[in-house]
Amino acid sequence: MRAPYASDPATARGRRVPEEESSFRTCFQRDRDRIIHASAFRRLKHKTQVFVEHEGDYFRTRLTHSIEVAQVARTISGALGLDYSLTEAVALAHDLGHTPFGHTGEDALNELMQPYGGFDHNAQAVKIVTSLERHYAEFDGLNLTWECLEGIAKHNGPVTGDLPFALSEYNAVHDLELHTYASAEAQVAALADDIAYNNHDLLDGLRAGLFSEEEISDLPIVSGAFAQVDRTYPNLDKVRRRHEALRRVFGVMVGDVIETSRALIEASGASSVEEIRANGAPVIQFTPELWSDLRQIREFLFKRMYRAPVVMVKRAEVTQVVKNLFPAFMNDRSLLPANWRTEIDNAQDETALARIVSDYIAGMTDRFALQEHERLFGTYKGRAV
Repeated sequence: MRAPYASDPATARGRRVPEEESSFRTCFQRDRDRIIHASAFRRLKHKTQVFVEHEGDYFRTRLTHSIEVAQVARTISGALGLDYSLTEAVALAHDLGHTPFGHTGEDALNELMQPYGGFDHNAQAVKIVTSLERHYAEFDGLNLTWECLEGIAKHNGPVTGDLPFALSEYNAVHDLELHTYASAEAQVAALADDIAYNNHDLLDGLRAGLFSEEEISDLPIVSGAFAQVDRTYPNLDKVRRRHEALRRVFGVMVGDVIETSRALIEASGASSVEEIRANGAPVIQFTPELWSDLRQIREFLFKRMYRAPVVMVKRAEVTQVVKNLFPAFMNDRSLLPANWRTEIDNAQDETALARIVSDYIAGMTDRFALQEHERLFGTYKGRAV
């Protein structure tokens, strides 16, 4: 049953380009399906989560991460009486704007783009679904509903101050009310992202040998999960023990969000999605205690995984890949594919040119960026030969 504060597809604000809606799917289900069929979504298969895509078949990529976020978001959304299709659509789209090599690639591209307005992956996701996907006859982008675009743009909260240029340009022609909070559905997608990466980064770090079960045994939530597994299944083999413990960590986080958010929504008195947006604070949250526990887990992962020596070596290599590709394309547009050169030839100034080059690089997969670097600079895995 849909809660009164949920987004209702029957009263959705519609699409920028009006379309006749499907007779057997809601508009939010249609948004979700268009995202799944988008080229940018498929490319997530070969984009880094933490490890560069080719380093191992078992590590998460942006695609598998997005699917896991959507699953968590759907569960929480259903428990709270929200529209799970809208939640799922925002969750599936939340990382579409990521560059190759994850946050490392984003940091490098943002530095290169500082003279031209910078780079922000959330704003790039909006640009992708409103402009860069070009498959439909009547519009650029995916022509998603206002509610879905709002969720992609501000699922992490209101966007104020100096807006990323890609978001500012679109918002000027289609107001997403960036100063307010997003729907509860979009807020769920944001916390589902936190839940998914905290859990699966622990598993990927263990699998990569960056730390051991003993080294995470004192972490909050994790310690209790391992203790519970050991009581219930003494002498369980290592792989099953690890999985059983981390699925319990997952459950603790999801349960906390559901119970806390129910209480916050009730306390807010919200009886419509508009009242959720105007609440002045997010209604989808962890308890302060659990949020403190997650910060400790995040600090551990930062030191032992995101900044591990082997990861830092790879970060330096792929940073240089991006820093080499950008000026190469800026200085010689003939290096780009023919279908990009026409748009570049129409660029009015250096800023317009840089933004097109940025779009091209941001859309690359890890493997394609490495292949292009080898083609142009005679390198393998970022190292000169």
